[in-house]
Amino acid sequence: MQRMKFVLGGLLILAAVIWLIATSTQASAEYFMTVEELQAKGESVIGKNLRVSGAVIGDTIQYDPETLTLKFTVAHVTGDNKEIEAQGGLAAVLKEAVNDPNRPRLQVVYHGPRPDLLRNEAQAIMTGHLGEDGIFYADELLLKCPTRYEEAVPQQVEQ
Repeated sequence: MQRMKFVLGGLLILAAVIWLIATSTQASAEYFMTVEELQAKGESVIGKNLRVSGAVIGDTIQYDPETLTLKFTVAHVTGDNKEIEAQGGLAAVLKEAVNDPNRPRLQVVYHGPRPDLLRNEAQAIMTGHLGEDGIFYADELLLKCPTRYEEAVPQQVEQ
């Protein structure tokens, strides 16, 4: 009888831990989408917490150091790593995206210091929400500039 109480107590504790893990994972889950996917969802994602990736179009970057307001536009880049490799790697895909005027584009507004890696053809990964005005309001901004590291990676031998 005493042993049964310990087993039952252990199972209750285990169930509580599993429930806490499951609910915290669901609460922090975010959509991760491309510019094209975001625009396809339209009004259904307005105001929701989202994560979006795109290629920074350099000549659209505007920064006001007094208000720490950064505005720029990103172009659609595929989220499929196999497709990126098939098109020549991330640097080539970002360059093509920025130079293609027919790619879906998204305006972004971010408040904070201007990141050092913010430049033309950088990959921006932004967390925030889409406003009713169609502008993406970023709370977090991560940038990847593959051309900066291109020369550090040796050419792979094709077989």
